[in-house]
Amino acid sequence: MARKRGRVSLVGAGPGDPGLLTLKALDRIERADVLVYDRLVSKEVLDLVPGKVERVYGGKDPGTDSDAEQRKLNELMLSRAKEGKWVVRLKGGDPFLFSRGGEEAEFLAGRGVEFEVVPGVSSALAVPAYAGVPLTHREHSSSVAIVTGRESDLRGKTREDWSRALRGTETVVILMGAARVGELARRLLESGRGPSTLVAATTWGTTGRQRTVLLTLGEAASGSGVAKEISAPCVIVVGSVASLAQRLGWRGAPARASEGFLAATREDASRATGAAPGRSARRPGSRTPRSNPRRT
Repeated sequence: MARKRGRVSLVGAGPGDPGLLTLKALDRIERADVLVYDRLVSKEVLDLVPGKVERVYGGKDPGTDSDAEQRKLNELMLSRAKEGKWVVRLKGGDPFLFSRGGEEAEFLAGRGVEFEVVPGVSSALAVPAYAGVPLTHREHSSSVAIVTGRESDLRGKTREDWSRALRGTETVVILMGAARVGELARRLLESGRGPSTLVAATTWGTTGRQRTVLLTLGEAASGSGVAKEISAPCVIVVGSVASLAQRLGWRGAPARASEGFLAATREDASRATGAAPGRSARRPGSRTPRSNPRRT
């Protein structure tokens, strides 16, 4: 009898809300022999795993040697696949966006292991949406970039600083940046963005623990006020689209806005209409109706 051939599925689990799990991801979870899951895969998603499936925690906790842990995970997937098992590598968000899915795929391909990639809903898109922050908006932003708050030493010292490379990008989404938010904010200030630039930071987005703080880039750089409330896991959005969170936030507790954020949004509204601060002004980002002068 021919030996069963093993395989590996690199599966995105989404940002936490089990309702955002794709049908294909759920199918692979239910059919797995072995499930290797990351730290940010939510309990609600893990509750969907059948009892017959062998579970292996594959998260990289803070303070551990992540490269060494990754090598162990690679060897684990390889050994289980060689045993003829169907291995599901379950990752928070999308496996090919800042999740080492590309490295794992290279490892498997180099050893002749059959694998597939099941994309997941990325936290970079879903968390701002749950917080009421559209990443693009005709009156605010027509460009968006997704960057990581952590960088690999493998890229070397010659890499271009993304904060300077993205000077013209209107909306910047930072993943895995909570621990370095002050440093990242200072880099953005040094690259030319103003201290009154708006920022929305959402922790545990799409889950029952979701909370959002709204502040300015200057406040984030100084670590003052609500900046102290930013903690991992967090998605940080930099740009004027953050002004919409107060009106469009539909999930979780209302966003907490700093005095600097409120002052910046009032200033933007006043500047857009030409009204003096404190007078009636249109909402931030809305368009001023054009006049229709008569011809004489």
